[in-house]
Amino acid sequence: MTGPAGQWADQGGGPTALVVDDEPQMTIIIEFALQTQGFTVLTAQDGATALHLLRSRPVDLVVLDVLMPAMDGLTLCQRIRARSEVPIMLLTALTQPDDVISGLEHGADDYVTKPFHPREVALRAQALVRRRRVPGSTIRVGQLVIDLTSQSAVLADRQLNLPYTEFKLLAHLAARRGVPQSWQDLLREVWGTTDLIGGRDVVKSTVYRLRSRLAGLPGGAGYLRTLRGVGYLMPDVAPEAADRSG
Repeated sequence: MTGPAGQWADQGGGPTALVVDDEPQMTIIIEFALQTQGFTVLTAQDGATALHLLRSRPVDLVVLDVLMPAMDGLTLCQRIRARSEVPIMLLTALTQPDDVISGLEHGADDYVTKPFHPREVALRAQALVRRRRVPGSTIRVGQLVIDLTSQSAVLADRQLNLPYTEFKLLAHLAARRGVPQSWQDLLREVWGTTDLIGGRDVVKSTVYRLRSRLAGLPGGAGYLRTLRGVGYLMPDVAPEAADRSG
């Protein structure tokens, strides 16, 4: 699988993408679009082949179709996410908000609905991997320590194993602690879009999952708050307050 988050598969500097789609013509179109943005592209027509490639080749992004035979895209997404934090983009003809949320709950970081323009996929793919190249920095809030270089987070000396989007959400709120963030703010800054289908529910669902992970660790319940009618907030948590809460 991939190395530490933020580390490029291609040490020469260009990102590598794995495209998984059972339609050869669609695969060719996406492959060409990604190559125009500097990607090296691997392809697979089924989930088993994709998993084999991921075990043998490091990649920076997975682009996969949802509606595939044998192993559907959501199942494949979940299996990849169980072993890697690599960004995952889903492609699907399903357009209902519940479908989008289901994809994100399975570990996807972005979701593009068909029909789409190949350049849109390429540019969103580029944005996903570009946001992993963050400058070396550490954010500390109480007992929460976020390392932007390795894209890792530790709370009360325990590692938080976060999917890519949840890590971005946590880092964004921590960097702006004390300042409420609306769901529109989060959609724009974390997901990089303003028109994701079911955007409000997507943000709400992701915040819920992140809050649940934090609450499962000592002192983690106070790090993420919902302000009704306003948005979400990470308060300025004093280290001694966090120590007492554990």
